[in-house]
Amino acid sequence: MVRLTIDLIARGTSGYTKKKRDESMEHFLKKITHLYLEDRGIDEVGDDLSLCRNLTVLYLYDNKLAKVPNLSQNANLTHLYLQNNEVSKMECFANLRRLTKLYIGGNAITVVEGIERLEMLQELHIENQRLPSGEKLLFDPRSLAVLSRSLQVLNVSGNNLDTIRELQCLTGLTQFMANDNQLRDLKEIAHLLETWRRLWRLELADNPICHKPKYKDRIIIMSNTIEVLDGKEITDTSRQFLRNWAASKLKKKEGLSRGSTLISNGETELPPVRDHRNRNDVPGFMMPGGASYIMPGLPKKQFEDILARSSSLPNSANKLGREETLGSKAHSDLSTTKYISRFSTSIYDRTPSGAPKRAAVIHVTDLGAGDSIPIQLR
Repeated sequence: MVRLTIDLIARGTSGYTKKKRDESMEHFLKKITHLYLEDRGIDEVGDDLSLCRNLTVLYLYDNKLAKVPNLSQNANLTHLYLQNNEVSKMECFANLRRLTKLYIGGNAITVVEGIERLEMLQELHIENQRLPSGEKLLFDPRSLAVLSRSLQVLNVSGNNLDTIRELQCLTGLTQFMANDNQLRDLKEIAHLLETWRRLWRLELADNPICHKPKYKDRIIIMSNTIEVLDGKEITDTSRQFLRNWAASKLKKKEGLSRGSTLISNGETELPPVRDHRNRNDVPGFMMPGGASYIMPGLPKKQFEDILARSSSLPNSANKLGREETLGSKAHSDLSTTKYISRFSTSIYDRTPSGAPKRAAVIHVTDLGAGDSIPIQLR
């Protein structure tokens, strides 16, 4: 059992603050601003520390303190280091109005509370608490409300947190460390980043969320301010590359979505498909919007000759299977391998018995000229 005494205090000062021979102990204690009392096995802090009225920085980490010492007489304190003790409750902070940095990680605290009057607190380090099995660190809403006005750095690593949604009110955060927790929801992080507009450092390593595809890339795209992610600096080049990649992916996705919408509304053309409805017809390729066929490769001069003579076709040409002279070439000639891709017919009307009632329109296309002219046979 080690109790803090005046002798320990006198030996806990730096080389720049040493007691002079003719100096009274009271005067010496009043001028102390920094005390280095770490790793001394201290388990109790008595009233002697109250004599250090001008104390601003107090190092009490790596001791055996079971509770926060009474520092009500040390109102000038700005930095307090209490890591790795046995503290189980946050208390005795009411008079520390000037405290800007509080290090209290590695204790047994279960609730962040009792700091409603720390209106100047800028940094809170409360990582790696020794929590009961299955429990997580909790936050008192009243304390969060006060912290939202001043807090810039928050370290909650290793506290079994599965959500940090309640920290949304901490809009002044510039650094947030939450390594080694149970965070899984990337959407929650995205929502918080929309609020934390000043954040430049984000630490989320060793969380389940880190196993999501392209986790780091997505985080970088979510925020324009993050400069350090999981200990690695984000360069302007990598940020711009990821933004361009995201924009290209979004544009492609919107294009596919628009195409699907047009097809479902019948507002887009379909690619040519082979028509199998009339096996007796001359094979060809069906174009959208009707029973017309492409016959590529027919020279324009031959096409004009066929068009000029089409008016002289006999009336019997409308009978299925009947071959009549078509200019200088018969229908059967045009159905040979040479012309099969340029010529086709389609039956529009049939009698009740299934026999053709009238011949179809012949569609001839000259790909060279880009014209498509129907020739109707009657």
